[in-house]
Amino acid sequence: MELVIFAGLPAAGKSTYYREHFASTHAHVSKDLMPNAARRDEKQQRLVELELAAGRSVVVDNTNPTIAVRAPLIAIGRRHDARVVGYFFDCPIRACVMRNRNREGKERVPDVAIFTTAKKLVAPAIEEGFDEVRVIQCTPFADATTQ
Repeated sequence: MELVIFAGLPAAGKSTYYREHFASTHAHVSKDLMPNAARRDEKQQRLVELELAAGRSVVVDNTNPTIAVRAPLIAIGRRHDARVVGYFFDCPIRACVMRNRNREGKERVPDVAIFTTAKKLVAPAIEEGFDEVRVIQCTPFADATTQ
């Protein structure tokens, strides 16, 4: 059983990566799927807890920009003896802004969301309690139409 925690800027390709690499094997937990929910962090943690308790692997698909944001998720993974893997989506701000401009509807975020997240983004590290950290390099402009 595995808990995968994504970290990266909005429009860095996290959701696309989930669909291409994990959709058939891991539950998808994302605050984007609960836009009107109150206390989304708590709801997200409950969903992760439920999936792991049922023996299912999970991907947490959010920006998860800081150590403090990731810590409760890592703790849940540890409580369930899951292998905890961090994925850092290393994508330049400019590429994320361009990708975001190609999004439509609710998928498009204000540019300020990208810049605000960039200011606090800290790459995941083994020292946080991850069993492994992987870095996904985005292709800056060749795939500007993907998320």
